Amino acid sequence: MRIGNTQSNTSTKISTTAPAELSDKALVQLMVDEDKRALKLLYMRHHDRVRRFVMRLTGNESTAEEVVNEVFLEAWRHAAEFEGRSQVATWLMAIARFKTISDCRRRSEAQLDERAAAVIEDTSDTPAVSLDKRERSDILQKCLAKLTPLHREVINLIYYQGKKVDEVAQFTGAPINTIKTRMHHARNRMAELLAEAGVDRAWVAI
Repeated sequence: MRIGNTQSNTSTKISTTAPAELSDKALVQLMVDEDKRALKLLYMRHHDRVRRFVMRLTGNESTAEEVVNEVFLEAWRHAAEFEGRSQVATWLMAIARFKTISDCRRRSEAQLDERAAAVIEDTSDTPAVSLDKRERSDILQKCLAKLTPLHREVINLIYYQGKKVDEVAQFTGAPINTIKTRMHHARNRMAELLAEAGVDRAWVAI
C-alpha cells in the first residue's frame, strides 16, 4: 500500500469539513474509523519532516522512502492506540525512530545522509575553498557512518537538530544519564575516527 497514491475518493467521511480545518488528532481518530483520506492528509502534512529525519540516520534515499511508508502504515494499523498524550508529529517521529533503528541494525552499510553532515557551501567561496569543504564533508560523513546507530542518532539529534539532552531523553525514551553516556562515547569514537583520517576533531563541530 503506497500512502501517497491513496485516492481522495476512497472515503467521504471528511467531505463536510475543509481538510485545513482538521487537526492531526482528528485525522488520527478518522483513521481509527478506517478513513483512508484522513491517512492521505496526514501523510501529506508530515511526509517531508519524517523523511528528512530518516534520511539523516540512514543516508539512503530508497531506504528512507521505504521506512517512511512503513511509518504511516504503522500509524494506520495502530491509530486506535494513539492516546493523545503527545502531538501526532511526535508520535510519528517516535515510530520513525523505531523503524529506522531496526532497519539500520539490519543494514550494516547504512550511512548518514551527506546533507546532514555537510559543511554548507557559501556561494562566495573560491573553488579551492569549496573543494576543501567538500573534502571535509566526505571525511566527516565516512566517520559518522562508522558509529553505531544509537551513537549516530544522538549526534544527529543534538548537533544537527539542536535538541537538548533532556529533549533527546524524552524523545528516545532513554534515561538522561544514558543519553549523556552515549554522547560521551560517540564523541570519543568520533575523535578516534577523525584522528585515523588524519584530521583534528576541532576541525569539525562535533
